[in-house]
Amino acid sequence: MGFKCGIVGLPNVGKSTLFNALTNTAQAAAANYPFCTIEPNVGQVPVPDVRLNKLASIAGSKEIIPTQLSFVDIAGLVRGASKGEGLGNQFLGNIREVDAIIHVVRCFEDDDITHVEGVIDPISDAETVETELMLSDLESLEKRKAGLERRIRGQDKEAKVIADMVDRCLAILEDGHPARNIMAADEDEQCTLDNLQLITTKPVLYVCNVNEDDTVNGNELTNRVKEKAAIENATVVLICASLEEEIAQLDDPDEQKEFLADLGLGETGLGRVIRAGYDLLHLITYFTVGPKEARAWTVTQDTKAPQAAGVIHTDFEAGFIRAETTSFDEFVEFNGEAGVKDVGKMRLEGKEYVVADGDILHFRFAN
Repeated sequence: MGFKCGIVGLPNVGKSTLFNALTNTAQAAAANYPFCTIEPNVGQVPVPDVRLNKLASIAGSKEIIPTQLSFVDIAGLVRGASKGEGLGNQFLGNIREVDAIIHVVRCFEDDDITHVEGVIDPISDAETVETELMLSDLESLEKRKAGLERRIRGQDKEAKVIADMVDRCLAILEDGHPARNIMAADEDEQCTLDNLQLITTKPVLYVCNVNEDDTVNGNELTNRVKEKAAIENATVVLICASLEEEIAQLDDPDEQKEFLADLGLGETGLGRVIRAGYDLLHLITYFTVGPKEARAWTVTQDTKAPQAAGVIHTDFEAGFIRAETTSFDEFVEFNGEAGVKDVGKMRLEGKEYVVADGDILHFRFAN
């Protein structure tokens, strides 16, 4: 399942270079001129998880299947994109269905790489992009409002509920604030808000693209981004996109580790983005393990066992009876499923069980 992130930012901030590094492909042309990305790039990458390899080794699984992470890279947005400037606006629809926004901002100086605004100012860049996203949401809501008004005249009660949420969103956007500032009173309101598919309701992960020397400690520009993110309750990750692209070309894992260690880094940019993204979206991973395959699945925190089963197949959720459950630590300590059962640690959990990160689950269901 994984999660899907839309990559946004001004032209020439390193979006496509980052995309190449994260997806380990060169399909996103990373040239030094605005609007290099003409068609939106979509890449799916396996989410690295050392636990999965350990489980497969213990169970003798023939195949290892990690969960997937999707990235959508769109053309660089520019001031006026929502009114047709540049190329970005026509692709905004591609990121309405993503789970989070990766907002790439340039935090490095390089005279050889032009900046569309002529000055390196990540806060101004972020505000420019956010403004265009808010304007796009405003346009989307205005279009939706006309149809809702017709339904309300026909005594459609659901349309009235949606229209009330649309009006709340319009008010906050027109006041210059993103729609994520709206606080839903309950689950029904949150569902209504989510169904509007507004870009500015998505949680934001700021990725500061820095020079190699600033990858660990950052610089004055990244400190300003961190201050902005703290106010917005957003997350920040520092990445040198060009360096990550180099690392991605190293096929040998040991060579990658040595390269990272020399730079004072413990993991790749992909790993840092995934961890930050998981925290941002409140995601956890559970596993299914057997001789045929060891597989990772991603669900949100507080997901109950039947819904977790439904990620595999809807029939599993509909016919859910119970789940044989053990933790990762117990599976490793007692050397697999048989060992866990021998010491009486295997649990049979029912419909109200809340899945924990690292659970190994075997679902029982009625056909």
